[in-house]
Amino acid sequence: MNTHPGHRARILAATTATAGLLLVAGCTSTDDGGSGKKTAAGGVELVKAGRLTTCTHLPYPPFQSEIDGKVQGFDVSLIDLVAKDLGVQQDIVDQPFENFKTGGSLNAGQCDLAAAGMTITEERKKNVDFSDPYFNATQAVLVDKKSGIGSFAALKGKKLGAQAQTTGEDYAKSKGLDPVSFESSDAVLNGLRTGQVQAVVIDYPVVQGWLKDKANADAFKVVDNLETGEQYGFTVKKGNTKLRAAINKAIKDAQTDGTYKKLYEQWIGPYDESAASPAAS
Repeated sequence: MNTHPGHRARILAATTATAGLLLVAGCTSTDDGGSGKKTAAGGVELVKAGRLTTCTHLPYPPFQSEIDGKVQGFDVSLIDLVAKDLGVQQDIVDQPFENFKTGGSLNAGQCDLAAAGMTITEERKKNVDFSDPYFNATQAVLVDKKSGIGSFAALKGKKLGAQAQTTGEDYAKSKGLDPVSFESSDAVLNGLRTGQVQAVVIDYPVVQGWLKDKANADAFKVVDNLETGEQYGFTVKKGNTKLRAAINKAIKDAQTDGTYKKLYEQWIGPYDESAASPAAS
């Protein structure tokens, strides 16, 4: 959506059958932290005793999507670290993106934080407080190996694709290109496979996921990486300094002890410190 260019899957909000449904990430436990109190380690106040409740909007692989009936992904794994520090379990609530982008879900006490591969913007900072950045979101130029295209500059006059309402599409248009607009990341890849387009501009983590498939890696290659200046952050309700501090500590600890790198390689692909780890670079 143009209100959230960093996202590819927002357009699917209306088709998400699980909107508003509570999904449990990781192992399920009936333990409510023992005392039934809504205060966790470090004096962090929670909306639900013994739980760190996370709002997200599905799907947005590799950050969060449902795999084998359980919500998993890079964001989920990082917030699991926060929950562990607080001595609680993470619960995930799937909602329309708009609900928590505006801070509505947080203000209404529906969740403690939002984790949704969310780009940090000045506009959003008016409604919510962001954690430190945990991911630099670059755009990749992926081409058909037979196209002869070797860079973003060589796209002029070529058939280019992008996902509707995303940063990649905006960037291409800002450089005078006229990309074919696809509704989803799957459709973008299909357009490349079927020759509707010779190249695409789309989020680099998405491309890394595609290239794990040997058939894709044999047919396509990345020829350019575009720095669009986007960084992802987690959000909390305005003024929730204790939870924000707990999230920042978990991110920093994970970057320091190698956990971040391990999760990055598990969910996203080959680890590139400058792209991966804003706070550490």
